[in-house]
Amino acid sequence: MPRTTRRALGAIAASAAAVLALSACSSGTGGGSSDGEVTLSYAIWDENQKPAMEEIAAAFTKEHPNVTIDIQVTPYKEYFTKLQTAATGGSAADVFWMNGPNFQLYASNGQLAPLDDGGIDAADYPQGLIDLYTYDGKLYGAPKDFDTVALWYNKALFDAAGVGYPSAGWTWDDFSAAAAKLTDPATGQFGVAASQYGQENFYNSIAQAGGEVISADGTKSGYGSPEALAGIELWTDLIAAGSSPTAQQMTDTNPEDFFLSGKVAMFQNGSWAAIAYADNADIGGSVDVAPLPTGAEGNQSVIHGVGNVANAKSAHLAEAKQFAEFASGEQAAKIQAETGTVIPAFDGTQQAWVDALPQYDLQVYIDALDDAVPYPASKNTSAWTSIESEVLSQVWSGAVAPEEGLQDLAEQMQAALDAEQE
Repeated sequence: MPRTTRRALGAIAASAAAVLALSACSSGTGGGSSDGEVTLSYAIWDENQKPAMEEIAAAFTKEHPNVTIDIQVTPYKEYFTKLQTAATGGSAADVFWMNGPNFQLYASNGQLAPLDDGGIDAADYPQGLIDLYTYDGKLYGAPKDFDTVALWYNKALFDAAGVGYPSAGWTWDDFSAAAAKLTDPATGQFGVAASQYGQENFYNSIAQAGGEVISADGTKSGYGSPEALAGIELWTDLIAAGSSPTAQQMTDTNPEDFFLSGKVAMFQNGSWAAIAYADNADIGGSVDVAPLPTGAEGNQSVIHGVGNVANAKSAHLAEAKQFAEFASGEQAAKIQAETGTVIPAFDGTQQAWVDALPQYDLQVYIDALDDAVPYPASKNTSAWTSIESEVLSQVWSGAVAPEEGLQDLAEQMQAALDAEQE
């Protein structure tokens, strides 16, 4: 979540309590009736993907001349708050993007329409994404794309420092050593931005150390393990060594902005970043991407994917379900791939995404599927990610030692998970 997605997959904005109280009011957001002209609202959170979504919408209208798609973009940090409010008030979009961490709450409260009775063939998508958007035996989300994580680097900064580019087989030690060499306090340059990002940073390193954030069944916290501690300390050690901006600096300035301005040499990011970097006049020609560095157990990446869902309360439910399916189908997947927007979930269409931006080694994102781990989620993900964010912010700032912070996080998270089961 092109977060998984994207910011898919960072902090979860929706309040669990409020979502659990979602009303069953009718949306009625589309204009006209099913017998005449219909306007479907389509809510997304990524401005970079809007052109591709417009092309997909136009292709759907060509096949369904009486249906017009109104695309509504809300930045991710406000997206789920706005969706929660709209759903509660009965004004949610007819079709909207959904991510894994929030999916079960909306599906379990009758806000999403099942898509099993349409034209979706589960075999056309990675099984992990089908599982992600299945609730109580029914498929509610049509997988739109998937994202993995890799290491972006600024070749110009590497060249100036005389440091070899990241490559397959790079270890955590190689990564940290390079970050130190690429750091120059005199010019305010850092080797890496060790941001407090789960999907892009510590969810991956915890897996690389052999740990897990949450058990596969979503009932047990993994933060109390030595492996989780190692995965967190990879990043906090980089900050302590001065190879990364401090937590306060990354609060004052978006961590990615350090990379975009040439003040940071390395930045882990999801596959959604490729098109944004290619379009950036400042760094587009001087960056490339490599596999993640390898920990004790490998170089695992988190995998996530956005799903298109239909509002169960839509005034035009039949058309909404048709568009949700179409926007995740083969034709839409090819549009996404050929524009380099995201990696489409529809099997057999990913190579076009790699080929769309030949200046970058985007194959590393596809290769990451080999040992990718699922994005951590449970039925009430937001209950524990809020705890995670609060505790880890103290760890990142240095106010609390990593070992102490993770023990506290493990206990609080487990209590939240136990409450889900009651």
